[in-house]
Amino acid sequence: MNTLVLLFNLSLRNILRYRRRNFFLFAAIAVAVGGTTLSNSLIRGWQVSMLETAVSGLSGHIKLQAPGFADEPSLERAFSSDTQIALSQQIPMVGMTQRINLPAVITSERETRAVALVGVVPTQENISLYRDLLIEGEGLVGADDGRLLIGRALAQTLQTRAGRRVVIIVQGADGKSRERGYRVAGVFDAPMRWAENVLVFTGLGALQENLAGDQLDNPITEISVVLNDESDRGSAAAELAAAHPDLVIQDWRQMQPQIAEIVDMVDSVMVIWFFLIMSGLTFGLVNTLIASVMQRTRELGMLRALGMNKRLLLVQVVLECVGIMIVGVVAGLVLGVAMVFALGDGIDLSAFSESVEAIGISTLLRPVLTLEDLLLFGGLSVLVGFFASYFPARRALKISPLMAMNR
Repeated sequence: MNTLVLLFNLSLRNILRYRRRNFFLFAAIAVAVGGTTLSNSLIRGWQVSMLETAVSGLSGHIKLQAPGFADEPSLERAFSSDTQIALSQQIPMVGMTQRINLPAVITSERETRAVALVGVVPTQENISLYRDLLIEGEGLVGADDGRLLIGRALAQTLQTRAGRRVVIIVQGADGKSRERGYRVAGVFDAPMRWAENVLVFTGLGALQENLAGDQLDNPITEISVVLNDESDRGSAAAELAAAHPDLVIQDWRQMQPQIAEIVDMVDSVMVIWFFLIMSGLTFGLVNTLIASVMQRTRELGMLRALGMNKRLLLVQVVLECVGIMIVGVVAGLVLGVAMVFALGDGIDLSAFSESVEAIGISTLLRPVLTLEDLLLFGGLSVLVGFFASYFPARRALKISPLMAMNR
């Protein structure tokens, strides 16, 4: 123990003795670790944004549909709204909602567009992007509200606005097309522009009454479930599949496999990016530490002459290298956290809205920093410093008392 204390004191003295050189070394490490922490928090924010977009885009964590509906969406492949959804207490839900979601054609006085006509219960839609809509005009007052909410982009295409009437053509439960006039209650701005172009909302009850006729009793085409914890998705899907074998159970990964692959890839990207940055830093760190060892040839040779064996000399040099790295890493993590908090309001990417929405993220990118990431970056940084100490330590072991006397 006394030997380790002595080696620690020697290492600390050597670090403090070369203040100027070590300050620039600390600064380089801090900037590299801080920049890596910030960039990785933005990458993590990208991952979280993609996940939130996938879940909130009417799919939820899990969606239940009738067999064959995904291949040929129509009200003929609907099921009853009396279907009860329940999960065990070990799998808590944020909420669930029932909808009718059908392809339709909307026509104004000037334009015609293909859209998705979505019948909703507004009070249940706090689990989807519906909750984030900014509405100009009036919102839907309930499930029996037969008016429409359309996106601003669609309203501009149709050259219409709140209070005007449009015509919706959609297939009914009998397989025949139904054409009906609707009044536009409001125009919404959505976080994702595709929603403004595609989605048209109306009350679920009103849509059931207009389309079902006598063929079906309160039909729905989907039930979306949002969970408290995404990690419960597999267990919840298995439980729902066992309880409802007559329905098709899909999670968001099955419905959106491309986004799922990107989300999975992000963790690897973060580690690769970290090692790219730290590899560049390691070269500078190794060169500086070797230069430090060469400047102390007489000192290290004297220690050898006084009886310090190679193993203790190795430990001393490694302690110095790791000590420098730890101080720089801690400063870098503090710097990185400060920069993340400075960008707490996010980065506005609306100028690149078409590009960012194509890869499934919101136009407002917020950095996300987790304790696990901080511990990972800190631990890996110290590990990099430990391996970087190999080369200067190896150089120090080659110094003999005779070599020191000749300097």
